[in-house]
Amino acid sequence: MGDASRPIRRVIKVGTSLLRGDADRPTAAVIADLAASLSRQQRRGERIALVTSGAVGLGCELLKIEKRPTEVAALQAAAAVGQGRLMALYQDAFALRALTVAQVLLTRGDLASRRRYQRACRTLEQLLEWGVVPIVNENDTLATDELRFGDNDTLSALVAVAIGADELVLLTDVDSLYSGDPRTDAQASPIAEVRDLAELERLRGVATGGGQWGTGGMTTKLTAARIATSSGIRVRLADGRDPAVLEALLAGETLGTVFQPSPTPLTDRKGWLAHALLPKGSLRIDQGAERALVERGASLLAVGIQAVEGLFERGEAVRVLASDGRELARGLSSFNSEELTAIIGLGTGEIRRRLGDVGDAVIHRDQLVLVTTG
Repeated sequence: MGDASRPIRRVIKVGTSLLRGDADRPTAAVIADLAASLSRQQRRGERIALVTSGAVGLGCELLKIEKRPTEVAALQAAAAVGQGRLMALYQDAFALRALTVAQVLLTRGDLASRRRYQRACRTLEQLLEWGVVPIVNENDTLATDELRFGDNDTLSALVAVAIGADELVLLTDVDSLYSGDPRTDAQASPIAEVRDLAELERLRGVATGGGQWGTGGMTTKLTAARIATSSGIRVRLADGRDPAVLEALLAGETLGTVFQPSPTPLTDRKGWLAHALLPKGSLRIDQGAERALVERGASLLAVGIQAVEGLFERGEAVRVLASDGRELARGLSSFNSEELTAIIGLGTGEIRRRLGDVGDAVIHRDQLVLVTTG
């Protein structure tokens, strides 16, 4: 983020497809190469956080399970087996280079709660100040479907936002983002640079799916890029199969695809509202309310609401939808779903007669952020 008063901060994300390695370069060798590269950056004064997949894959390898399980209990059990092995490999590799690592396991719920999000930020901040390398992973052993990130690409972007990173590096098994799927489209060409969010949204249509062992794919990497760039963080996507690629990236060479940060980044709170929350319901609004939100930055009032969807309490997150279903914004509702259903379309005076002096805004503009969807 360009603050000259502190060291450069980078988040490096490495996925299961890379960590599993192959017969010529097993997981331990992949992690050893990562540790070698990242320890050099630490010695140069940078601060690094590593977001890693691999617990389920390693667990399956240790258990001699040839195909990734689909049942939640089996996935969680495999993660419990693999997580210890994964951290042991990281600890040994970084210890050889006189660096300490810290295991940080997160669920979506840890970041969806503002208080827990702030605690996570403070913990990560302290680790970085101590020169410790946080090794961050999703808590696969405990996370339920509702509280899962679903992929560590999203997690890496949220970690980058949480620590105020300058750059997020997504290491994958392709050399760049392409204009189409190069496996099926002979005309697909590599894209060296993505300059703005609108361009990024258009590119989401060319994304391809993930492999057997990972849960990501190009779609999730573009989602991560959108989260990070909207908060002013540069994102690089590159091939992590060759350790020389990461070395070159860290040295400033132009490889893969770079996603340039937004020139008008979201504040910390607005970024949290836009990307970390778990919406519990939706509010569909009319065109007048849409213009007020988008063009004037106004708060959302009950008079502009057409429908309430889902069940939620006061202070919980909701989506704000246009009349045609497009998502416009997210925010924290000042009313629960039952109260809102009773006051749809009403003006302030009638609301006060029914509910008392409860305030004017359903979502105050300070608790609301506009979002872009593809």
